[in-house]
Amino acid sequence: MEELLLRVVPGLAEQWKGATPDAIARIERIAGRPLPPFYRWFLSRMGQSMGRLAYPTLDFSAQRVLERYAEEWVEPHPRLLLIAHDSKEMMPTSLFYDLDAPARGDALVAAKEEGADEDDLYERFETLREMLAWSALSRFRLDKMPQRCGGTFSGDHPEILSLVEPVMRRLGFKQPVSTGPYCGLYERADAAMICKGMPRHGFDEARSFELGGSDAGVLRKILGEIATASSLNVEVDEWAPALA
Repeated sequence: MEELLLRVVPGLAEQWKGATPDAIARIERIAGRPLPPFYRWFLSRMGQSMGRLAYPTLDFSAQRVLERYAEEWVEPHPRLLLIAHDSKEMMPTSLFYDLDAPARGDALVAAKEEGADEDDLYERFETLREMLAWSALSRFRLDKMPQRCGGTFSGDHPEILSLVEPVMRRLGFKQPVSTGPYCGLYERADAAMICKGMPRHGFDEARSFELGGSDAGVLRKILGEIATASSLNVEVDEWAPALA
């Protein structure tokens, strides 16, 4: 994870700053159980500053998390732990860990609107690791590529990405970090692709994708190989810039 972030996020090594051990311990006391190992790593590296990886309205800092609990904006909960406060004025949706949904040394990340019931959660990513890696590739690789497209892979197979991954390997792509069945991250020198599904909603028949590369011909070839070799339905909803 460190290799990926330091490689794709400009200046991150000089910008990120970790939280103090005391702040991490205070968050763990609020959680009432050991923190997921990945979250402990995240706080130790970026608990004060995420550098250019920071989100526009989401504050992941340990200080802000502790302030929100101290101000009783959010109460300690046996399952949900605030990890990012949303500062949007309209319909803010802060992020919480669901500590009862651990995965690969991490936990499920869900969004909840201010004042919403604890069961009214919108699952975002199966892990915080996948959320950060997905965002880094999207913002610092895909968004900078000359041609991009987005759409969906769909089919009857219960794990869509298990059909995509062998095709991507054959095309020379590597996966920068390991992921679960809902998130796919693929890179090669001239292209990158990110895929996403919704955890715990039973939407196993589709995954959204964003693909970027040097030109439309490269992207069409990649998608054509996936459609041919995997038997998945490949639907492109948008090209950016729009094709003539």
